[in-house]
Amino acid sequence: MAQLSTYAALLGAILLEVAGTSALQASHQFTRLWPSLTMLACYVGAFFLLSLTLREIPVGISYAIWSGLGIVLISTVGWFAFDQKLDAPAIAGMALIILGVVIINLFSTTASH
Repeated sequence: MAQLSTYAALLGAILLEVAGTSALQASHQFTRLWPSLTMLACYVGAFFLLSLTLREIPVGISYAIWSGLGIVLISTVGWFAFDQKLDAPAIAGMALIILGVVIINLFSTTASH
C-alpha cells in the first residue's frame, strides 16, 4: 500500500491542477498576465507532485485518480465560480468517475507496488 505522503502528494497535484485550470479560464486566452502566470505555476507544481506519486503508485492508477477527481473538482468549480451549469447526465457521469476511483483504491491490488 502506498504511503500517506504519496496520497498527500497526489491530492496536492489534483488541487494544483484544478487551481491551474481555473486560472486558465480566468486568463481569457492568456490575455491577462497574473492568471496566466498562476496557471503556469500551478501546472508545474501539479506535474511535479504527480511525478512524486509515481514512486509508489503505477502511472495508470495515478493518472486515473488525478484526472478523474480533477474532472469532478473542476466541473464543480466551473459551476460555482464560472456559472457553468451541469445537467443530470453530467452529474451522473461524474458520480461514476468517483465510483471508479473508489473501486480502484479499495479493491485493486494494482494501486500499490
